[in-house]
Amino acid sequence: MRKSKPTTHKHRTMSSSSTSENQNPPQLRKDPIWNRWVIFSPARSKRPSDFKSKSSSNPNPTTNCPFCIGNEHQCAPEIFRVPSEDPNWKIRVIQNLFPALSRELDDPVDGASGSVLDGFGFHDVVIETPVHSVQLCDLEREEIGEVFVAYTRRIQQLVDRHSIKYVQVFKNHGAAAGASMSHSHSQMIALPVIPPSVSARLGSMKDFFDQTGKCCICEIQRENLLIDSSTYFFSLVPYAASFPFEIWIVPRYHSAHFHELDAEKAIDLGGLLKQMLNKISLQLNDPPFNFMIHTSPLHGNESELAYTHWFIQIVPQLVGTAGFELATGCYINPVFPEDAAKVLREVNVSESG
Repeated sequence: MRKSKPTTHKHRTMSSSSTSENQNPPQLRKDPIWNRWVIFSPARSKRPSDFKSKSSSNPNPTTNCPFCIGNEHQCAPEIFRVPSEDPNWKIRVIQNLFPALSRELDDPVDGASGSVLDGFGFHDVVIETPVHSVQLCDLEREEIGEVFVAYTRRIQQLVDRHSIKYVQVFKNHGAAAGASMSHSHSQMIALPVIPPSVSARLGSMKDFFDQTGKCCICEIQRENLLIDSSTYFFSLVPYAASFPFEIWIVPRYHSAHFHELDAEKAIDLGGLLKQMLNKISLQLNDPPFNFMIHTSPLHGNESELAYTHWFIQIVPQLVGTAGFELATGCYINPVFPEDAAKVLREVNVSESG
């Protein structure tokens, strides 16, 4: 996070003539956001420019898809659509037909203790386009911005439910990333608890703020890691990326809650996300991927606002999680972030809109 460069390792960007004999040695880096170690082991991979997904993310489009326009009757109940009450809708937010949590249960008692709670919560689906063949990266920046606005609108509907502590927005693209439907969609799960990874992230951010008086995301290291930037956001490969070609999109301005995003910033964010998704699609052979919006709890105390800062994490699914990662919580990344950022910077995509 700090601007200072590591003293134990002088990083050299690998050229196209790099071989196993002149690769950089392995290195451990501390991830200050989740307070965990990442092992960078380039000997476990080919050159970064050769890193490709082995298969297309959506090889088998679904026929008679319930998410397609005209098949609304096959879906779980609708929460809202954009435009409202228009049969020619652009976005639909619906209940998940197979929810992880149940909105039908009673709200848990605030402050309830113990290790078991009834599975109350909300699990929604955001259908990002009415057309089956269109993916999120195919949309114009304004249309992706409308998807972000739909997220914020749904979160704002849930803010008044005091029993809901955290809302996780995420997208699984491709079967290997966990998507059961190939029609472009994302999901939102509203939880009555704060997940442990969120608590760990907030704790690490607070520690940095207590030591420096600054927000760690505002102070994030960008040198050699920056991919691109827009008016309100920038994209980079994080210094201690857990996954090869992991990308973060970060607001330039300090903001704790994603759901406070306005329409102008949503369009700007849509343009940068479109660009990043097209870059990984072109460079990595349209890999399955996940993106997650990391935000703050809905009802945090005022002091949290000074040190919490939301961001989007994009993870192309290029390597699996195996026994070492499961046992230790440490990840092995075969691509140094500086190399991944350089490769992504050099991918030329034309952003329309």
